[in-house]
Amino acid sequence: MKKIITLSMLLMATVLFAQEEEPAKKVSISGSVDTYYQTLLTAPDTSGQSFGTSFADETGFALGMANIIASYEGEKTGVVADVVFGPRGDAAIGQDLGMGNEGYYLNQLYAYWNVSEGTTLTIGRFNTFLGYEVISPVGNFNYSTSYLFSSGPFSHVGLKADFSLSEDFSLMLAFMNPTDVNNNMTGGYALGAQLGYAGQFLNLYYDDDEVLGFEIDYTGGFDLSDAFFLGINGAYQTSDDAGFYGAALYPQFATSDAFSIGLRGELFGYHAKDVDDLPSVFAATLTGSYTLENLIIKPEIRLDSWSNDEPYFDSDGAASESLAAFTLAAIYSF
Repeated sequence: MKKIITLSMLLMATVLFAQEEEPAKKVSISGSVDTYYQTLLTAPDTSGQSFGTSFADETGFALGMANIIASYEGEKTGVVADVVFGPRGDAAIGQDLGMGNEGYYLNQLYAYWNVSEGTTLTIGRFNTFLGYEVISPVGNFNYSTSYLFSSGPFSHVGLKADFSLSEDFSLMLAFMNPTDVNNNMTGGYALGAQLGYAGQFLNLYYDDDEVLGFEIDYTGGFDLSDAFFLGINGAYQTSDDAGFYGAALYPQFATSDAFSIGLRGELFGYHAKDVDDLPSVFAATLTGSYTLENLIIKPEIRLDSWSNDEPYFDSDGAASESLAAFTLAAIYSF
């Protein structure tokens, strides 16, 4: 009898020891849902006008997107699947732009390998490393998006390597399909790089198929006080001697734990060789952000004003260089 008890105790100890030694595997589900109401302040809502940027371009009550992010994390490897539905997701994926992404509802789908403590390899589809703003409204202070974000890449399909060089320095190198395409039908490829230091990032992109050409981008920000943050984004892009440039500032002030107010001031324009006085736009967006548990309410007023161009028309039907709108957005994250 003593032998049976002893063997049982040894077996239990072995099982407990194996459970302690086996690394925990983590499965998590997260995501968000967003919707909004928008009315034009300088033109009738029935005019069908919108700002020249991505997303939030409908008047009245409208939908953003729903996304569900499933991730599995092992000891050294893992996978992430980010599924999106709705107008914002369709625009981000390029469903209706003839980019070869029709039928996809995957914002991101990638696997990664933590080769060492400071090196991670990622392969698949991942959101871009360029720019200050992101596709998910949860990650942006302003609900509407900037011209810089709308003009640059949204996502990439390829292989990237992230290196943690020190406590402050980081480096990313990437080899990818041309931007925003899942199926590479051109035969061309793109290179990407990011150098980071203490929350400031210098980003580079180049493709040899002239889909986007060359882009250099700086993204960063500074905590000027416990309540005041200043974000910064600047970029220059060129392809066949033409492209865009721009800069944006994002001052944000927290009045309490639940409420913050922020302004995005952006100057954006186009350039081309031997062409002068191409149009440019100054866009000012004032956004409030109130958080109640997982729900974020964002009232927003935006005014875009173009130089050398009159892309809009006012309430009287006359051509106008400016367009203003009020938007009230609701974002729920889980």
